[in-house]
Amino acid sequence: MKTLTKGLAAGAIAALASTAALAEGGVIRFGHDNKTDPFENPAHACTAVFSNIVTADTNGSVTVEVFGSNQLGSAAEHVQQLRDGVIQATLTSTGALASYYPNIDVLNLPFAFANNASTYEVFDGPFGAALAADIEATMGDVVVLGFPDTGGFFAVTNSQRPIADLADFDGIRIRTMTLPSHQKIVQALGAEAYPLSWGEVYSGLQTGVIDGQMNPVPIISFANFSEVQQYMTLTNHLFSPYTFMVNRAFFEGLSESEQATLRVAAENCVTASRGLSRIIEASDRGLAGLMDKIEVTALSDEQRAAMAAATQPAFEAHVAENLDAKASELLSLFKAQVEAANTDGYLD
Repeated sequence: MKTLTKGLAAGAIAALASTAALAEGGVIRFGHDNKTDPFENPAHACTAVFSNIVTADTNGSVTVEVFGSNQLGSAAEHVQQLRDGVIQATLTSTGALASYYPNIDVLNLPFAFANNASTYEVFDGPFGAALAADIEATMGDVVVLGFPDTGGFFAVTNSQRPIADLADFDGIRIRTMTLPSHQKIVQALGAEAYPLSWGEVYSGLQTGVIDGQMNPVPIISFANFSEVQQYMTLTNHLFSPYTFMVNRAFFEGLSESEQATLRVAAENCVTASRGLSRIIEASDRGLAGLMDKIEVTALSDEQRAAMAAATQPAFEAHVAENLDAKASELLSLFKAQVEAANTDGYLD
């Protein structure tokens, strides 16, 4: 099945590449790796809103063709396709973007945000602008249009025991993305980090290759992890948005009016992803539905503070040792903006 899927993806990419030179300049081929239901998935809600606004507000001079569900390959492959001009837009995870832009790792400061509203202020403010500018300067061939929501804060699930304190992580093997920072965080919590591709997570949990994993609550629900996991802890330790990018050559080939429309449509796309994420979290498709299937533990402020104290120094050491000076600068700005957002009027 994997071979067939890869073959279909390769065929689709070849077809797009062979017609790229013949396509009208106003066609945006938008690739992403999520399910294609705008009512079930924040990424596709984002692309649906973006597509509708772009087509309507340009009176059809720019149209959007969305290729979801890995039709064109993985998220990392979408980034390369974007750079090559095979597609013109994509949403990509921090893990997929890291090989092209290592400084995206600064977003993985653990236990940073106090609430969802704080994330909006940070990514819509000076830090988001600085991050976008550095991505554009580093990669050169992309334009960043925003940072849509992937589903909210990360939670940890496992099959061994309820996790409420650092000691509870001992001996539990937790799947991570292939990001060294994620591995450092899990290790600092006292667990064993086990990098594994997304397509292997369910079977890994089912067979006991791994004991647990970490993801936003809506993803945990959609992936049916409650079938192979008994415990979930609302750690809220990471917030990892998508990066919404378009091909620079394509974008600069549009009129100023069309470029402005794409930016407005992207802002609405980000808003849609956030709104659907919060709705899913509060519905039977999110936490409310999971509570009937899996034992849920919510952490106290003191428990989260202890976990933050254990993980943040390890993460900051990783950034200092493995990333460049610009990453350290971005991390300092990130921390300052997060602190301000956590303590301003968004809090009760």
